[in-house]
Amino acid sequence: MKITLTAKLKLNHTREQKAALDAVTLSFRDALNFTSQKAFEMEKSSNAAKIQKEVYATLRERFGLGAQMACSVPRQVGATYKTLWTKVKQSAAKRAVNPKARRYKGLDQAPKFVSRTLSYQYQRDYSFKKGQQVSISTLQGRLVLPYEGYAKHLEYIAQGAEIGAGKLWYDKRKKQYFLLVPLSIELPDPDPMTHKQVVGVDVGMRYFAVASSTSNQAFFKSGKATLRKAERYAKARKSLQQKGTRSAVRRLVALSGRERRFIADTNSSLASEILKTYPHAFIGVEELTGVRDRTEKRSRPNSSEKQRKANRRRARWSYTELLGFLAYKAPLHGSFVVKVDAHYTSQTCTRCGHCSKGNRPNSGLMFVCESCGYHLHSDLMGARNVGLRALLVRQDWASTGCLSCTPGRPQSADPQAGSAGRDVSDAEAKAARLSRYAELRWSPDTSPRL
Repeated sequence: MKITLTAKLKLNHTREQKAALDAVTLSFRDALNFTSQKAFEMEKSSNAAKIQKEVYATLRERFGLGAQMACSVPRQVGATYKTLWTKVKQSAAKRAVNPKARRYKGLDQAPKFVSRTLSYQYQRDYSFKKGQQVSISTLQGRLVLPYEGYAKHLEYIAQGAEIGAGKLWYDKRKKQYFLLVPLSIELPDPDPMTHKQVVGVDVGMRYFAVASSTSNQAFFKSGKATLRKAERYAKARKSLQQKGTRSAVRRLVALSGRERRFIADTNSSLASEILKTYPHAFIGVEELTGVRDRTEKRSRPNSSEKQRKANRRRARWSYTELLGFLAYKAPLHGSFVVKVDAHYTSQTCTRCGHCSKGNRPNSGLMFVCESCGYHLHSDLMGARNVGLRALLVRQDWASTGCLSCTPGRPQSADPQAGSAGRDVSDAEAKAARLSRYAELRWSPDTSPRL
């Protein structure tokens, strides 16, 4: 099994070397904006080869970029346009279903690049030297700079890990350049029988994460204090924006990205904490694609302040980032992460299988089963249901030798079936999975409450 880590290497540069790095990053950014405008004029093209043919000579002569960097610019611009076109198509599909949905405006004008981030190709634009040094390209030629970083990442580099295309990134707050290098390392292939326990993780706002193992070991991470701190960042930013003075703008620059970094750091630390609590585990997480569209209520002029505040908090926090950190770090801890269906995980009783919205009185923190009267913390109930579904995936993996996160999914009999056939197949597949999940039970032997 091959995984890719990103090593963040701090470049120890002098004032003169920093000036050379400033020149190449600013020139690269100007080249990106020039190429973006050209691509926009070319009917918003995302074809990197077509864009490169149009701008390559100009990038070499006007911006002074080397041959490899002049090729990297059109590729990056083409990838950006491809992403924007994907969002335009997704927006059009939503508007076809709901005419009141917002139209995506990302391609109304040429995308603008602001960050001083430069793409480097390994062994062409940068390479590693002896004595913990790296050679990188600038407009004036090569610079050989000493670097430092996380000891484990430095060890991987010294051992000859597979290295990919890097990025030269400028931290404006620290006025420091870093080289971000992807490292591919080989780990043992995952096996269903090597994991000591099965764990389910439920994410939310009141509790960022609640985890439960099949041995009834529970983990809670409250979001109260963290959200309060994030709210302070938002209020400070809003107050400074309203002032609009020069000193307020300087303060905004100093605070820029602090809230985003705080959230990312919290998610990363939380993922590490879960993995340390449950080492060598088979971890199930909820498939939350599109959850915001399904759950968030659009704010209206007469919406309550409570609803608007809930929407702000939900939009600010990133569940996908947390689950991404969890999946990214799991192999390094001998664990494995799979996504399972999130349907009705907090409404289904693990004792009798009864599923109903009424099991969550007033959508509160307590789960009370209408059928058998079993009561439990609702997020812990959700984590147990996720864990049981992950256990089902693991059992199917062990019996069939094939890992699938959608157990029991039927295939359409007609391979030429149109969208209507696929919709029926999806509905049948969902019904089959939910029927199978309804058979899952949490053993009373591991439940102290019983």
